[in-house]
Amino acid sequence: MVDASNLAEGLQALPLPLLVASATGVVLLALIALRVLGNTFHGKAPPVEEGLPFIGGLIKFSKGPLPLMTEMYAKHGEVFTIPLLHKRMTFLVGPHVSPHFFNATDDKMSQTEVYDFNVPTFGKGVVYDVDQRVRSEQFRFVADALRTAKLRTYVPAFKQEAEDYVSKWGDEGVIDFMQTFSDLIILTASRTLLGREIRESMFKEVADLYHDLDDGMRPISVIFPYLPTEFHCKRDAARDALHAIFAKVINSRRASGVKEDDMLQVLMDSRYKNVYGGRGTTDAEVTGLLIALLFAGQHTSSVTSSWTGYRMLANRKWFEAAQEEQRQVMREHGDKIDMDVLNSMNQLHLNIREALRMNPPLIMVMRYSKEPFSVTTSDGKHYVVPKNHIVACSPTFSHRLPHVYKQPDEYQPDRYAPPREEDKPMPFIDLGFGGGRHGCMGQSFAYLQIKTIWSVLLRNFDFQMIDPLPEADYTSMVIMPKPCRVRFVRKKLQI
Repeated sequence: MVDASNLAEGLQALPLPLLVASATGVVLLALIALRVLGNTFHGKAPPVEEGLPFIGGLIKFSKGPLPLMTEMYAKHGEVFTIPLLHKRMTFLVGPHVSPHFFNATDDKMSQTEVYDFNVPTFGKGVVYDVDQRVRSEQFRFVADALRTAKLRTYVPAFKQEAEDYVSKWGDEGVIDFMQTFSDLIILTASRTLLGREIRESMFKEVADLYHDLDDGMRPISVIFPYLPTEFHCKRDAARDALHAIFAKVINSRRASGVKEDDMLQVLMDSRYKNVYGGRGTTDAEVTGLLIALLFAGQHTSSVTSSWTGYRMLANRKWFEAAQEEQRQVMREHGDKIDMDVLNSMNQLHLNIREALRMNPPLIMVMRYSKEPFSVTTSDGKHYVVPKNHIVACSPTFSHRLPHVYKQPDEYQPDRYAPPREEDKPMPFIDLGFGGGRHGCMGQSFAYLQIKTIWSVLLRNFDFQMIDPLPEADYTSMVIMPKPCRVRFVRKKLQI
């Protein structure tokens, strides 16, 4: 038996740095052992895979969510957990395991903890910088501006901006759809969301500031949104400048008493009902909500418009079907494009939906679990997702599941039409615009915007792809197509 006093004397004789290093090593080994045991024996929780303790999951995730999901789905199926340093992210893949994710209230599945990195961009006092009650009222303001009666007033602006833009093209040339639609979407959004004054006299200035704001949203911004990098500093300066511009426009409108048909006016006239004593919106809140709306719609609509074009041209019969539909519409309505005419364009609608299925703009959407919840996979496995997990669903991955969509890697717009209707068997199969409590409020706005622009293009041009169908750039926060050249020829559609 070792004499305790002799052991103590021996330890005291050791150099202090060696003692510290030894103690640190023992603690680290204990932590690693506990981490490995916790990952291995997870009880009813989803299977966990990390690799190197503490950093293995982060290394996997840093290589891209899509390769990670592909690997983990092949090993573990529809539910699995990846440790990310001190946090844990649980993935729910497919419609069988995602209902709670989309249907749960914010007190059970919260957005704030996973999206608060947006606060420096949108500003204080809006969206993810307020509690759920305030956020719900702010979303009500936006919903008021997206009602059918208001949407009808936006369509002429969409048409005008699209026709003005393409009028500057020559008889033939080469474009990149992504750049073209980025320009068009921000033009249409400026007139209908930001206001006539911005579009007519300050568009270039606002567009440049928006670029700096957008450029300040980098992958590192998700983890360290306040890091004093050059692009974060430009982001903050751009937000302050936009606030000053909108304050000037708002004050001018209020002083003149003139009312406009745009989102800016709706937000200016909005009043809280259940919070803040029923006061009206402040200039800062109006600016923050407009910035949030522009962020929500700019990239997603331009990406979806671009993929619609690329997919139709790569599968020429669907492009020709969309052209034929335009001929039929023009025989009945002439050159008229309004909300009712757009809603009758079923073939174009199906093309957009299928492009959105194959190339959704967001690789994943996230929530934060405030309490444990159970899920059951399509093959009957039961798991309990613990409290305080980041929970993620992936439209990109779920839309390619062969047990959900037939031949999921093929562009088949008729999969949504009778008799196939592959989106009908159960909820949350089609996640192009999210779903449940936080489904995209701008869905109808986006469809009208995209269909108007494509109607103008189909009626006035023919297109041919010069390059092969582009790959998706999964390194960006919004999944854009890589550069791809398309030749256009000005050609009035014959009816």
